[in-house]
Amino acid sequence: MAQRDPRQTRAKSEDAITPSPIYNIVGDKVALGPGEREQIIADWYANDNDFEIAILSGDPLWPRSRAEIEAEYDEEAKKRERRWVSFTIYDRASATPIGRLELRDIDWVAGAATLGVGLYRKNYWGKGYGTEAITLLLDYGFTVLGLHNVMLETYAYNERSLASYRKVGFKEMGRRREAQRLGDRRYDIVYMDILRTEFRSPLKPVITLP
Repeated sequence: MAQRDPRQTRAKSEDAITPSPIYNIVGDKVALGPGEREQIIADWYANDNDFEIAILSGDPLWPRSRAEIEAEYDEEAKKRERRWVSFTIYDRASATPIGRLELRDIDWVAGAATLGVGLYRKNYWGKGYGTEAITLLLDYGFTVLGLHNVMLETYAYNERSLASYRKVGFKEMGRRREAQRLGDRRYDIVYMDILRTEFRSPLKPVITLP
């Protein structure tokens, strides 16, 4: 009698109990949904130690242990409460988690928040995934949360992200000149924002208002 490879049995068993990701918001290329602690920490651990990725977010370029990442995640989780909304970005075609994006420091009275985004898998860069994810998040922020102004900051050398932000509709509102240093070169920190009245989405609305 033919014997089944125990590795295949184990793999099938593991696949059977691996849940499919939950999508809160679905676009054409990407979907947004909650992420699990271990998955997020694993992504942070890998990405903070990849200088090519870390440099784009302005993070310090030095090695970080998993314990440090776990402590940082747990500390931030305590602070978020109702002023921080986070999503994992998934590639719809493969259900692969490819990044994170957030609305931070939400001021519910003023209707203002700050955008944070990171596309962690480099093979997805420059293909429109980040732009679509930001578009979906802005739609959610303006129509679901009732925000009026969303701002962000990035660095003058992050040309790919600047192009994406402008495509979505962000406008530059100022710079902190030469406030970021890389080696012996200095770069501006760029501040951008977008108003609800300026936002136009080419995608299906994240909700249909009555």
